[in-house]
Amino acid sequence: MNQHNEKSHSQWKPFRAAAAGVLLACAAQAGASVTSPAIGQLLWSEEFNGPSLDASRWTATDGNGCQINLCGYGNQELEYYSPNNVSIADVPFEPGTRALAIRAQNQTVGSNVFTSGKIDTHNKVQVQYGMIEIRMSTPNIATGLWPAAWMLGTSPQTWPRNGEIDIMEMGHKASVRAAAGSPSANNFVGSNVITWQQAACVPGNESCAASTAWQTKNWYVPTTSLANRFVTYRLYWTESEMRFTTVDNGVERNMYDAPLPVNSTALQAPFYLLLNLAVGGNFTDAATPGQVTAPLPGTMYVDYVRVYQLDGKGSVKLGNQTVPEVAGKFGVFTDNTPVNNKLVAGTSSDIFLWNGASSGAGNTPAYEGSNVIAWAYTAPGQWFGGGVQARQARDLTNYRNGTMKFRIKIPANVSFNIGVGDTYTNQNWVNFPANTTAYGLVRNGDWAQASIPVSTLIGPKVALQSLLDIFMISSDANKLPASAFQFAIDDIVWDSGTTTTPPPSGPTYVTQTSATTLQFTTTTGSWADVHYTVNNGTQQNVRMRLDGTTNTYSAGGLKIGDVVRYSFTYWDAARNFAVDTAQQTYTMQ
Repeated sequence: MNQHNEKSHSQWKPFRAAAAGVLLACAAQAGASVTSPAIGQLLWSEEFNGPSLDASRWTATDGNGCQINLCGYGNQELEYYSPNNVSIADVPFEPGTRALAIRAQNQTVGSNVFTSGKIDTHNKVQVQYGMIEIRMSTPNIATGLWPAAWMLGTSPQTWPRNGEIDIMEMGHKASVRAAAGSPSANNFVGSNVITWQQAACVPGNESCAASTAWQTKNWYVPTTSLANRFVTYRLYWTESEMRFTTVDNGVERNMYDAPLPVNSTALQAPFYLLLNLAVGGNFTDAATPGQVTAPLPGTMYVDYVRVYQLDGKGSVKLGNQTVPEVAGKFGVFTDNTPVNNKLVAGTSSDIFLWNGASSGAGNTPAYEGSNVIAWAYTAPGQWFGGGVQARQARDLTNYRNGTMKFRIKIPANVSFNIGVGDTYTNQNWVNFPANTTAYGLVRNGDWAQASIPVSTLIGPKVALQSLLDIFMISSDANKLPASAFQFAIDDIVWDSGTTTTPPPSGPTYVTQTSATTLQFTTTTGSWADVHYTVNNGTQQNVRMRLDGTTNTYSAGGLKIGDVVRYSFTYWDAARNFAVDTAQQTYTMQ
């Protein structure tokens, strides 16, 4: 589900058993253990002491999920998340402490009768390994409030394949708490890890979400209510193990009886942070507003979030990890067509045939080059479909006013759809009726080209900044083919309709000359300026030093993990005008 697609807590079979750059990364030590950890230096922290939420690190959610085609965020939650419910405030029960305050209240927004708050660090801060520590308090949750501090994987795959790590959450159903003998919802806190597992692919759990909390002890039951007092929650995380604990009044207690093995590659990738206070939903016993008994307003406080080195492991990545593709032409599946950048099947993309019962390999020759997507449809009356999926999300925002072009050879009497999809599970489809010219595609059964405006292709929901399924084809559900046929697709190209200005005639590059210095270099024969930012900060514009035909400038004061985005402006003497180059990115190592 990635950034906006929320955690689902349908609990199924357990699996417990056998760019932007690095802010600070540390080499691994032999014999690392989460049960006897060596906590190292602080890698990153958010102390929530400023006048307001730091927008360079956090984004406050505004919506109830319907804005991303996921009303209730996949959990039938009852609240509308409003940035107005998020603030930095003095903690009333601990004088001298300022903290993040997330407030849930009775307030009607549209069809929702509750509002609350949620923030996340998606595309701003991502963590990979280390010890994550969160000091927080929860209000009286009674029935209906659902506070959580959790993480989602930055993988472009959808939930649960991207992985979910729940460091703490409260508000469980009474039936769940019963196994621990908890006297109330305020005396029970749990943790969880969710990934995709084949063993969890059972009827009723089509997402194949596997929960470590399923029929497994994963909780802490304090003798004193957790309402309106601070405790500390910790996640110890390496490439092989995870351990969740609660530190209450100076005593650290394990959530699970033993560390969890990391047996999914999803849990070895960077994750981003989320903090929220949900109201109702299928995780709680409040399916309707009338079942919410928690006194409102109620406020959850987070004193700090800190990430430490753990046994020589840990990194924090800053900034958006997906760099926009430059304007021009982006090849999805092509051989000889000139493009600025392209996907390569088997290396940066995969080609999927979705219904092997209706289709298989075809024998249609390529339109251009030597590669072609050729399939044979062999089962009349059944559906067909497939597509090209990028292995990492692609940002094609520079193509919003352009077109997506492709060549196809398919019988004229076959109606089909072309679509795209993003990492948030949003899809959009465009229909090509049989025996009809649409989007320039001449239906004569021979190779022909279609050109779909990107604005039409993505529709109202698909996010160009995070595309995953960059080309899809499927049968028309209302007009399934009545006979067998061959079809093939080739030369799939996104075209922005504009071209990127050529770079300087000589080499343009950066060189890290020390741990704190980055040298920009270009060869123009005349003046050149470099424009750069560090971690999305204020842009610096500097005239480079010219020695002969080489321009140089060294930026100092940097550190490991700093993300430097840069471009050049130079004088092109041959054309007698100034040229701006495309932005590039370098991460300090």
